[in-house]
Amino acid sequence: MSILEELSGIIKNHDAPDPKLVKQHSIKLGLRNEDGSGVIVGITTKGSVIGYTKDAAGNKLDVPGELYYCGYDIRDLVEAHAADFGYEEIAFLLLAGSLPTASQLEAFSGCLRERRALPSRFRNEMVNIINDSMMNSLQLAVTSLYGEDPDPDSTRIADVARQSVDLIAKFPAIVAYAYHEMEYKYRGRDLMLVNPLESGSYAENFMHLLRGGGSFTPEETKLLDLFLILHAEHGGGNNSTFAVRTVSSSETDTYSAVTAGIASLKGHLHGGANEQVMAMFAEVKQAVRDWRDKDEIAAHLRKVLRREAGDGSGKIYGLGHAVYTLSDPRAILLKGIARPLAAAKGRAEEFALLDTIAELGPRVLNEAKPGKVVSPNVDFYSGFVLDCMGIPVELYTPLFAAARISGWCAHRLEQLVQNRILRPAYFSASRRRSYARLSERG
Repeated sequence: MSILEELSGIIKNHDAPDPKLVKQHSIKLGLRNEDGSGVIVGITTKGSVIGYTKDAAGNKLDVPGELYYCGYDIRDLVEAHAADFGYEEIAFLLLAGSLPTASQLEAFSGCLRERRALPSRFRNEMVNIINDSMMNSLQLAVTSLYGEDPDPDSTRIADVARQSVDLIAKFPAIVAYAYHEMEYKYRGRDLMLVNPLESGSYAENFMHLLRGGGSFTPEETKLLDLFLILHAEHGGGNNSTFAVRTVSSSETDTYSAVTAGIASLKGHLHGGANEQVMAMFAEVKQAVRDWRDKDEIAAHLRKVLRREAGDGSGKIYGLGHAVYTLSDPRAILLKGIARPLAAAKGRAEEFALLDTIAELGPRVLNEAKPGKVVSPNVDFYSGFVLDCMGIPVELYTPLFAAARISGWCAHRLEQLVQNRILRPAYFSASRRRSYARLSERG
């Protein structure tokens, strides 16, 4: 056994928490209460995520999921922009905490358009800093923008607001250029870098940059705008936003705080779930002979849970959420557009299979874990929608970041206004020991 293997084994044994200590001292592992609800550690007006309530005795009660941006129901915000583009308004709402007037929205949208372009030198040098991971490349690109800022370390609200608007405006170019340069550098593809649109919406600009100036349809940009709105914010407790707030509380710079959010979002327990849903879906399509046979589908899902099928993780991806139990409002909205989109793309049978998995998956999980209540989350349908749009799977999580950048920046600003450095306590389980000289150790 090598010293690295030995060290790994020691770490696993030494660092595992003692369940008795957890219970005895009411330790909130994962900042969660015993019933799974989140520990309240701050105040926010940006996003409100509701998946449960509590009765008079303090018992947790599951309720249909709700999501609010600055007090506005996400369903109302989506409905309000059924016929136009809404991400710019949502970004303003999250930053300011209130809906813009017509003149404010026009000025804000114009400000975003003016700031879309990356510095030409920076754009050309990006190919040297990116690697074969889109999320790592986004971190490197955002960190590099620190050097382009005249006052990058300022935590004055005026400067952070300027930096926030600048990052929101530039994120489509950062994502699109990183993707094209990764394809060029590692896949031998042609380099397709075009200048951002001088007009048009946030979603139209991204599609223009992604397609290298090629064509895209109004339907595609509307779907992308909806995706961006639904992923823009999800309260202060989600892992990436909490990471941004934690790092911001030390009064570090905006670019470092945003890279912390990107690092969190890269984790497969947070931002990469829709990729895993699509991989699982591909496996189910191959393994199940009759896509209309619910018994066969349920039997295969049981195999997945027993680690006899799928990727061996024992997970049915896209089901369950840290807050939502009975339903995820974002999943409901995406499902509503996924069905007609699938029909238009000739993929109605695939959607029907996906929907059957959404129906049977919670039942199969409940068989294995009685009392476990789950429902499809936003990732269950988002990957399928993006796939129908022809969006490469490598862009699923970066697109999430391109949407959430406005929420991250809004929470950073809120944290700085309220600021007290985040410093939770950890119970120390180590006992006092006397130092033994090397020659005296067994």
